Amino acid sequence: MGVGSRGTRRRAAITSAICIRTSAWALVPVRSAGPLARARTLTFTRITILALAIAVALVSGCATPGADLVADAGQAPALARAALTDLDPLVAPKTYEGPTTAVMASAGIVPVATDPTPVLPTTVTDSQGTEVTVHDASRILALDLYGSTSRIVFELGLGARVVGRDTSSAFAEIADLPLVTENGHELSAEAILELAPSVIVTDTSLGPWDAILQMRDAGIPVVVVDAHRDIESAATLIQQVADALGVPAEGQVLAQRTADEVAATTTAIASLAPTEPDLKLRIVFLYVRGQAGVYYMFGKNSGADSLIAALGGVDVASEIGWEGMRPVTDEGLVAAEPDLLLMMTEGLASVGGVDGLLERLPAVAQTPAGQRRRIVDMDDREVLAFGPITADVLDALARAIYAPDPSGDTP
Repeated sequence: MGVGSRGTRRRAAITSAICIRTSAWALVPVRSAGPLARARTLTFTRITILALAIAVALVSGCATPGADLVADAGQAPALARAALTDLDPLVAPKTYEGPTTAVMASAGIVPVATDPTPVLPTTVTDSQGTEVTVHDASRILALDLYGSTSRIVFELGLGARVVGRDTSSAFAEIADLPLVTENGHELSAEAILELAPSVIVTDTSLGPWDAILQMRDAGIPVVVVDAHRDIESAATLIQQVADALGVPAEGQVLAQRTADEVAATTTAIASLAPTEPDLKLRIVFLYVRGQAGVYYMFGKNSGADSLIAALGGVDVASEIGWEGMRPVTDEGLVAAEPDLLLMMTEGLASVGGVDGLLERLPAVAQTPAGQRRRIVDMDDREVLAFGPITADVLDALARAIYAPDPSGDTP
């Protein structure tokens, strides 16, 4: 199935040979939940979180105790699609009319290892400069705004050890686990304590921070990874999570696999996207939550800028000096003159679809994108996740942008 197939890309991408010496590996007994049971109950007020940090061919006979690094394990069924390089791209993508929804061919977990045994204890210095020692990775919570960290844990082969999830972690393999977030992305200290995690991997995109501090007071190791998400930092994020959980070798394999997949996909996208500067699509990432009256335009260092660049487009928010994630202004949006708007699916739905967006944000109608209703939306939990699925996200968006189906679905 070529570049569009997750399994095919991964077989081509996995090229490094890694042996893990088994003599140093040992199982660590499950820690008692006693200290957790005595932890005080925290009462906190509801906080609106808008932190959008917006991340092998093995040598024969090399194995870890009870686990093998695998080149292609547990592939999920994928949609039958032609490779990106086999698509017929739009002759004039700037003049195409109508919205499109980008859908990944497969969101299934393809772990790089089968039930690896973490090398513990391990001590890491997290992104806040805190030295954290992890003795037990038998009950893992991996939490962040877009579900990136939990996805990484599963792709590392440690999914069976995960005991709960945040609301953004909704892929099939984790969907049945209990939620520890409420009111959207608000952490519930009580729900976390009830699960008795032995380690928590998180970032600063969720709150309230007092809930995280309570976990540390209860004796739970909390490793804070970098909250910044973009294509370039995906490998670093993967390695941070892997190191915290005592599986650094698996992290290296997953990081390399992800980088290779992204490189292959961006090369394929280059065959679809116009190369002449005046023909390149001018793209803006618009984040909206109609029920809360939130309308943000994402610019430089938001993560969306790296996504747009990989798609062969011009990030016009950055071009006009729009830094990070800021409330949109009519003047800023009109000045950007976008040919296409990227949006989250639930965000677009929250304003009543394309018609509702044009009504609620009239400035959109004054742009080329609004006049042609040229909006590409994608699942909120995927489009800015950055991590193991980055190449799949790029693949889906490229199809929706450069070779859209007239029905509005991804070809």
